[in-house]
Amino acid sequence: MQDAIDFLSARNPVFLDIIDKYGLPPIPKRPQGFATLVLLILEQQVSIDSAKATFLKIKAYTTCSPENMVELSDEEFRNLGVSRQKTKYIKILAEAVLSKELDIESLATKSAKEVREELIKLKGIGNWTIDIYLMFCLQEPDLIPLGDIAVVNTIKELLDIHDKKEMEIHAEQWSPYRSYATYLLWHYYLNKRNRKITY
Repeated sequence: MQDAIDFLSARNPVFLDIIDKYGLPPIPKRPQGFATLVLLILEQQVSIDSAKATFLKIKAYTTCSPENMVELSDEEFRNLGVSRQKTKYIKILAEAVLSKELDIESLATKSAKEVREELIKLKGIGNWTIDIYLMFCLQEPDLIPLGDIAVVNTIKELLDIHDKKEMEIHAEQWSPYRSYATYLLWHYYLNKRNRKITY
């Protein structure tokens, strides 16, 4: 991590300012597999805390496996706090695993590009979900998820860049450590708002 910090600080002192003020960021880690992809679907466009509460309800009710998710009725999902749309996405994912259309275990052996090509085929799994899976589960070091509101808002605030294309171009100078830049941006965003997140 120190290599990444040194590299990013040399590119832009704003990263050093974040560390001086809030310390080093946590490096998010989540287990690879089906259950984490379900959690990521639940996290789309809602707070991490609210998604986690729903995920814990599912886990208390049944094992979060493809076999069980396919068997749950829409009404059971609704009672667990899952929207109709996300219920559909979870079932599509479960069916893809059961039919062997998707082999989640093999993703760890593939490049970020190959992982994206494979997961993007599934309805309900977009670039944000794939970025987070790559970063949290597969420890991909060089991604900037510009579908993430916190990242976009922090870049606007700290760097005064307001266009997403410009953000993407600007972030190229942070390669090969764009994921670490992201962790620092999240760290700033959360600390400034006195919010604590357990990834």
